Amino acid sequence: MTLSFENKVALVTGAGSGMGLATALAFASAGAAVALVDISEPAVRKVAEQLVAAGHKAIALTCDVTDEAQVKRMIEQTVSAFGRLDAAFNNAGVQSIAVETADSTAEEFDRVNAINLRSVWLCMKYELLQMRKQESGAIVNNSSIGGLIGIPGRAIYHATKHGVIGLTKSAALEYAARGIRINAICPGAIETPMVAAMIAKEPETMKDILKEQPIGRLGRPEEIASAVLWLCSPGAGFVIGHALAIDGGYTAR
Repeated sequence: MTLSFENKVALVTGAGSGMGLATALAFASAGAAVALVDISEPAVRKVAEQLVAAGHKAIALTCDVTDEAQVKRMIEQTVSAFGRLDAAFNNAGVQSIAVETADSTAEEFDRVNAINLRSVWLCMKYELLQMRKQESGAIVNNSSIGGLIGIPGRAIYHATKHGVIGLTKSAALEYAARGIRINAICPGAIETPMVAAMIAKEPETMKDILKEQPIGRLGRPEEIASAVLWLCSPGAGFVIGHALAIDGGYTAR
């Protein structure tokens, strides 16, 4: 199946590296005009410039996705540049410190919740305001296998990722009959800077996680991108409120 996004507009948060970058590049290769969003302006500016030089339509937007005014402006800038918004991948996120729940802090809970959960709600809110006007669109939220299971020491992170699935399912039901589809992906351990940092800090923990990934390897960002594009395509037109595990078999055990 060939996925074409000609004359479509896609927005990707956390597009400066990892899964977000791979997905932004995939949307551009499939013909979409792409808004690459990241808190790091240099990272997305360089990629957007390369895409434009290669003949694609792309803009780089700096945004702290926990800030409502910045998120609102992000959508306004995208629509101003390209006229509409057809697909969004709400991907920005962080990992939490591995610690027993009794030893966790309110500051860490608030930090991780703001970036992993509140930002997804904010992005959906303003994406949906635009898509509701169009009566069309597709949104994919990045949860995690952490949204489907529990792992000791990761209560804060997993709470936020479970929350992403709850947001996804509830919002999907609100808009299913109005031409807007909302789904989530649940990646396992993927070759990203965040996972590389985890491996460096917690080699034994990551060794255990990889051992339980039946495929026997890390996932590739491009494999996540393929799933996101499919969920945003007409081929997934009957998929509503789904949390798609992309985990090398981890949750199939």
